[in-house]
Amino acid sequence: MLSNESDSKPEKIVYQKISDDFDLSFKVYHDLMARRVSEILLVSSAYDAFIMEEDGRLAERIIHEYRGLNLTRPPRVTWVPDTKHAFVELARKRFDLILTMPRLDDLDPYLFGKEIKQKYHNLPVFLLTHGGSAVVEPAGNDSTIDRRFVWTGNTDLLLALIKNVEDCMNAPFDTRRARVRVIIVVEDSPHYSSSLLPMLYKEVVTQTNAVIEESLNEEHRILRMRARPKIILAQSFEQAVRNYNKYKPYLLSIFSDVRFPKAGVVDAHAGFKLLSAVKEQMPNVPLLMLSAEEENRDMAAKIPAEFLNKNSPNLLSEIRTFLQEHLGFGPFIFQEEDGTEIGRAYNTHEMEIMLPAISDESIWYHAVRHHFSRWLMARSEIQLAAKLRAADAGDFSGPGAIKQYLIDCIRERKKGRQRGVVTDFIREKFDPDMDFLKIGKGSLGGKARGLAFISTLLKNTSSLRNKFPGIVISVPKSLVISTESFDAFMNLNGFKASEICEKGDTAIRKMYLAAELPERLMLDLRRYLADVRYPIAVRSSSLLEDAQYQARAGIYMTYMTPNNDPDIDVRLRRLADAIKLVYGSTYMESAVTFSRSTHQRTEEEKMGVVIQKLTGVRYGDLFFPALSGVAQSYNFYPISYMKPEEGIVHVAAGLGRTVVEGGTAMRFSPGHPQFLPHLSSVDDILKHSQRLLYALDMKHSGNWPASGNEDTLLRLEIDDPRVAGVYPLRLLCSTYDPNDHRIRDGAAGRGYKVLTFASILKYNMFPLAEVVSEILEMGRKGMGGPVEIEYAVNLFEDPARPAEFDLLQVRPMVLNQKNMMVEITDDDIREAVCFSTNALGNGIATDIADIVTVDPKTFDPSQTIKIAQEIDTINKEMIHEGRKYLLIGPGRWGSADRWLGVPVAWNNISNVGAIIEASLPALKANPSQGSHFFNNITSLGISYITISETSDDFIDWDRIMSWPSEKKTRFLWRIRCKQPMVIKVDGKQSKSVILENGS
Repeated sequence: MLSNESDSKPEKIVYQKISDDFDLSFKVYHDLMARRVSEILLVSSAYDAFIMEEDGRLAERIIHEYRGLNLTRPPRVTWVPDTKHAFVELARKRFDLILTMPRLDDLDPYLFGKEIKQKYHNLPVFLLTHGGSAVVEPAGNDSTIDRRFVWTGNTDLLLALIKNVEDCMNAPFDTRRARVRVIIVVEDSPHYSSSLLPMLYKEVVTQTNAVIEESLNEEHRILRMRARPKIILAQSFEQAVRNYNKYKPYLLSIFSDVRFPKAGVVDAHAGFKLLSAVKEQMPNVPLLMLSAEEENRDMAAKIPAEFLNKNSPNLLSEIRTFLQEHLGFGPFIFQEEDGTEIGRAYNTHEMEIMLPAISDESIWYHAVRHHFSRWLMARSEIQLAAKLRAADAGDFSGPGAIKQYLIDCIRERKKGRQRGVVTDFIREKFDPDMDFLKIGKGSLGGKARGLAFISTLLKNTSSLRNKFPGIVISVPKSLVISTESFDAFMNLNGFKASEICEKGDTAIRKMYLAAELPERLMLDLRRYLADVRYPIAVRSSSLLEDAQYQARAGIYMTYMTPNNDPDIDVRLRRLADAIKLVYGSTYMESAVTFSRSTHQRTEEEKMGVVIQKLTGVRYGDLFFPALSGVAQSYNFYPISYMKPEEGIVHVAAGLGRTVVEGGTAMRFSPGHPQFLPHLSSVDDILKHSQRLLYALDMKHSGNWPASGNEDTLLRLEIDDPRVAGVYPLRLLCSTYDPNDHRIRDGAAGRGYKVLTFASILKYNMFPLAEVVSEILEMGRKGMGGPVEIEYAVNLFEDPARPAEFDLLQVRPMVLNQKNMMVEITDDDIREAVCFSTNALGNGIATDIADIVTVDPKTFDPSQTIKIAQEIDTINKEMIHEGRKYLLIGPGRWGSADRWLGVPVAWNNISNVGAIIEASLPALKANPSQGSHFFNNITSLGISYITISETSDDFIDWDRIMSWPSEKKTRFLWRIRCKQPMVIKVDGKQSKSVILENGS
């Protein structure tokens, strides 16, 4: 520690040790620069105030300067004409800084300062003198005025004074909290301080702004500005030593005059003594000597320190050069020991690329001098700089180990910095390793908002990573096209929502495929595809999608593309077409009908687009994940000792279309993964196990069809030779032995393969139930209620390669459990035409008198597509008549698999008031709560009643079919009761009854 010769008790500083868990993450920026100069009191004559105002208001000029430098919260200036009014204002409110001028009629400025210090001893008082004015400082008044400056009409000085006060206020905390660097400036001359300080601040801010171009977004960039180096001004040798001892661990540089007071007397060599002592203790710290006397250049060389002449006409550019070449504000210049330059890196991305080719000698040269940490700190890379600063070159086996450590640290920091942050897409700076990018300034849309939120939760939840160290849990790399591009697309092509809504789906697809995307968006997409060659999914993200109370799940379109054509123009055209078709789905029949059902204007809807890396592995010409599915925090159909709050998981092999469209998939409670009551026998397993999986066709090279994804997705039997032998199916399948009528775990040996997922649910080879439970709970806490997630899992045969669990979507579940108490009595059950113990919703409906039911006697599972068409016709009639109806039918409503139920879409049944899923001998299927169709029904508050064969549930078909029918079709009956039915649903007990004619 440098000795402070005039202080009897040198200040003792305790340095905080950097620990492994010390928090230097992005959120640290929020804590910096917490104390600000908010209120300034200007005490001067009216004439001086007028001169300072010049031709514009002083406050406005300060605000303009702040905005120009991207600095926030500009201070407010209050002017008073004399000291009497000054004390009135000081008594009235708190001020952070007092500026006073020499001409005060009622009191000398030094006497005024003395009175201020007596009453407000911590309030800084600065005296601004005019260029030629001479103010005699009374003896013994060295503490009444904190600083003297020369006012020449330059507003930059006021900005510099304010920032310098703020730096002094915040430096003690900010240095300890975030290792913020400090520049100590030693200058006692008011004249030189008044020119040097504004120059230095402007250049430091400008240079800091220039080197944080790698910021993820505008908010990130502004917050990182808070970590710019602090400038601490000293006016004597003692002050300089005190500040040096206080901020030594964080010292970036010292800028020092040569001649200034030491021990109360001006010492012609004080600067030389100070810098020499610092150089001896900290040989790698860059030092700058400033002097108006050119002969001091030789003195600086002896230290050694850089030298600049204060009277140089190029002083500003020379200071800029010093900041760039010595303090890390410019490019990182790789050089050998003899000074030979071998390369330049302008940002961390370039450094990561260049490091492998840099010689060991150069790496060692820079490492022992802490050049890497200094350069990174100038870029406000606080966490990475602190980590490198704490490492000593001698701790490594050699330069090669240092080089690899640098590369690993940069990559780790880049991933950690981007995780959970929405990064602005900048074409010239696009990095394909970035996790979550956004094009445009508009909204992300609902789906992208959910992904961004869950990505943030994953970043901040270290317990999840610690609990499953062998699994990479993440959100797939995503590029979001904000709603701003949708607006630009609509305007460019002259589309009006009100007109497009009236056209049919086929016409809309044709119109949108023929339309043009904005040129700027096309340029961004071309740059994106230049580095992205993996399969992608193009997904909708409308403003209202995945909202808190209306999920709109599956209403809009998703397209998948291999993205592997060697011609980038082909890939760009396919991507652009997919985006246009997603845009078009905003106004297609299902979306318009849903909006009308929720009393929302389709014209107000805007569409964002998520371009997401498709989760999966390539197997020959096919691409698919091992597992995919849907999981929910709340189980609407708990059985036995299952609890609703334990949730439910649906899982299938291959792409997730199997689950979200209501196909055959495995269903289990994550709290009891081995309890599968619906698969209690061999016959049940053979009948209800998954037989088909979806995979992306990597050979496909055609154009998008008008109908959707059918040309890029293949639907394959699990025993298809193209998939039967791949690792995931070998892992997930069991083998049926017809001779013993038994199913044996594992796919080894001959026999009929059955997807039982035993290796996961029974033997826990991948802890799917545990991972899903943790994520559902994390999502529930984050969103304040039950959530639903869509996920996909990659499993690898190589045990050294970690499994990958990707979160594809998260949205809040809509339970619609009203507070109304509904009582279902034993008399109700005895008199009911229908009773269920698996009902969703809550309330009593007395306004439905119509029933549309599938004829149970003539039902044929092979005719479900035609049944859906007949329902659509009757639904339009009911809309025209303004009548709600009860829909009754077998199997899963809305399933894309016509053998599991009637494949209606929402627009086919948009006027429905309540739905019953019944079982018939010809069709028995498990409940459909994992499908998009089911989620939309529940989000609209439509009662959904399931009649199960394994409980006390019943439906009196004979009684219903005896009621007079309004209309009969080939497959349907339309029945109208004389009086509306009474439909009771007790949401708390999941029970429901339907009573005839109000009885």
